[in-house]
Amino acid sequence: MEFIIVTGQSGAGKSHAVHCLEDLGYYAIDNMPPQLIRELVGLLENTCGGGVDKVAFVADIRGGRFFDDLKESLDYLEAEGIEYKVMFLEASDRALIRRYNETRRAHPLATEGSVLAGIACERERLSEIRKRASFIIDTTNLKVAALNQEIKRLLLTEQEADSFAITVQSFGFKHGIPAEADWVLDVRFLPNPFYLASLKDLTGRSKKVSSYVLKAPEAQRFIAAVTQLVAELIPAYIREGKYRLVLAIGCTGGQHRSVAIAEAMADILSEQDKHVVVMHRDL
Repeated sequence: MEFIIVTGQSGAGKSHAVHCLEDLGYYAIDNMPPQLIRELVGLLENTCGGGVDKVAFVADIRGGRFFDDLKESLDYLEAEGIEYKVMFLEASDRALIRRYNETRRAHPLATEGSVLAGIACERERLSEIRKRASFIIDTTNLKVAALNQEIKRLLLTEQEADSFAITVQSFGFKHGIPAEADWVLDVRFLPNPFYLASLKDLTGRSKKVSSYVLKAPEAQRFIAAVTQLVAELIPAYIREGKYRLVLAIGCTGGQHRSVAIAEAMADILSEQDKHVVVMHRDL
């Protein structure tokens, strides 16, 4: 049986993550008191899950003993030889403050209404749990759709991992570089559709925009060079035990050039029988 414990900072997107896991076939439980995790895991293990083979919990921070209870539950699972994964979500202070301001909700550890103080306290107290995480996802610049894609990428089956997994992600430099990127590639040297009235309000997924971007000779040379280099280096990555590669393609706003190039590169890599996931972070 597969167990995933979703935890991390309040406001980082844990509820969105568990909804994604539910869509992936996990039996999902939100706001799970950590002290009950060991009991439920034991019950499912002893009853063979009653047809449930994948379970995801979101550990609830609202209890006063959250941190100690969660640590004790993880210690118990390890002592019993029960395999589990911890998915840890986090975000920058600025992003978390913005989210709390938008929702007008109080941070569970805020003192005298100070969201920043609550975030700092929580970050410090979660540091030990973070060290035990199987996956760490920075959601600072991720929209819900991009978070879903990232979770799917992280949970590739062994069979998919054996084929080497490549994520091609578009982004806008003005929104920050993706934290998970292995390669960061700048395509701001290409003609910008933003300055054409007929293309400005479209995205790189539009045939009109992609045709405009891809007709540039530099675009074709860039795509050919990068895809060839990726193909040549995959064996070297595998020798080092790395089965995933994240290519981040950036333009100014993440709407036109980077999207068109990411889609074109993903198509070529897919034709080479590579396992490819395409993400557009800032669309």
